[in-house]
Amino acid sequence: MLPDPLHPAVVHLPIALALLVPLVALAALLAVRSGWLPARSWAFVVGLQACLVASAWLAIETGENEEERVEQVVAERHIEAHEERAERLLWASVIAGLVGAAGLAPGRAGALARPFAFALSLAGVAFAVQVGESGGELVYRHGAASAYAPDVSAPPRGGAR
Repeated sequence: MLPDPLHPAVVHLPIALALLVPLVALAALLAVRSGWLPARSWAFVVGLQACLVASAWLAIETGENEEERVEQVVAERHIEAHEERAERLLWASVIAGLVGAAGLAPGRAGALARPFAFALSLAGVAFAVQVGESGGELVYRHGAASAYAPDVSAPPRGGAR
């Protein structure tokens, strides 16, 4: 059974991946440059980046599904700011993924693309921090979680005993 709401259950994956990708990319970059691993091992970084893109997209979609309910307790401007930050993370991840995929090219083209993809993945960290911070503010400062809290003034289901 899927959790309800789904958004809080999925948002941590893109944040974690955004932090992990640069570490793996740096390790792969150094290993390929030193000859310890073949250039085709960069495919793992590209796959990890694709997982980041997919999970960021899923987080945005599930957030949009929850938006109307949360707007009942949080000002729309705060939600919009969070959504814009999430979209920046998604697009930065897409761009880093495309450049990272170019790192699979043979020869000089791939060798030039890999460090550039690593640098772009560092930008993804900054965007992930921003979206995580704004999401935390929605929950802890603006009370977004209260949109899902049970109404304590209502009688319990099944009536009083």
